[in-house]
Amino acid sequence: MNKPLFLRIVHRLSTEVEYFQPTEDAAGRSGLSPLQKCTAAIRQLAYGGGADAIDEYVRLGETTARKCLHQFTAGIIHFFGDEYLRRPTQEDLQRLLHVGEQRGFPGMVGSIDCMHWEWKNCPTAWKGMYSRGTGKPTIVLEAVASYDLWIWHAFFGAPGTMNDLNILDRSPVFDDIINGIAPEVNFYVNGREYHLAYYLTDGIYPNWATFIQSIRLPQGPKNSLFAKNQEAVRKDVERAFGVLQARFVVVRNPSNLWDKSKIRNIMRACLILHNMIVQDERDSQTLEEFQDEDFTFAVKKTTKHGNRISRRKEVRDPHIHQQLKEDLIENIWDKFGDLQ
Repeated sequence: MNKPLFLRIVHRLSTEVEYFQPTEDAAGRSGLSPLQKCTAAIRQLAYGGGADAIDEYVRLGETTARKCLHQFTAGIIHFFGDEYLRRPTQEDLQRLLHVGEQRGFPGMVGSIDCMHWEWKNCPTAWKGMYSRGTGKPTIVLEAVASYDLWIWHAFFGAPGTMNDLNILDRSPVFDDIINGIAPEVNFYVNGREYHLAYYLTDGIYPNWATFIQSIRLPQGPKNSLFAKNQEAVRKDVERAFGVLQARFVVVRNPSNLWDKSKIRNIMRACLILHNMIVQDERDSQTLEEFQDEDFTFAVKKTTKHGNRISRRKEVRDPHIHQQLKEDLIENIWDKFGDLQ
């Protein structure tokens, strides 16, 4: 995190959160500064150590450092969550669709996958619900990431016994589409028109119109080229998880907290800070740079007609999925086949 970005966060919290404002005791001595409190919190997130590991660096006790962490995460979520952990706007969708078409996947707006965060101090009564495989309790994070590692969707809190497939029954990833409030997306693949944007996934996800998986055993040059490109582009979400864990070691190490709500706040705050860093570091490519070009997609804000059942059925339609996959195979072969 760059220094100006961190100082902007410190300034926002110190002016709007009472806990981070400068104070004096009865003798007139200054209390802990906002910079000390925010530094204590960010070091716990970045290095993943205990609250007593920073006492010599920022001159804070263990209890105070832990309180700084929870106040910091709550402040980040409250003041920056709506901006940096939002649904894609029309302008965002326009940019994502443009990049997806350049990479050979018209209508693709990101890749989706799940990550497990180990919960070391999970209550004994809950361990059966949160443990599978190795027997270690975990909490699942479902995320959608784009080419620049921006995380557009994050659903955290499902027990570790759930996998990428059955977590979809809880996830709100398609709620906007089912409720009819999502922007309408129209695009063409291989001369055929489609109306639902999709995500790239691994093999465990179902054959829905909004998911495109790779081909497990590709036969022939067209299928092999499609599998190669799909698996390469789908790695965006894997890279996002890797960068998130590298920046904030607290989500890579087992969580030592007891309270699930505090664990959720830490994860959400790390996701928001991750997106803030992405926006601070990425190139200033604006929508106007490619608005004048001729693209085969359109985005507009609309309220879709029909009931929830029909929209849910459309999202899960396996026939649209199969037709879209076949058209994408042809599109990628037409676009990149000459390079083989």
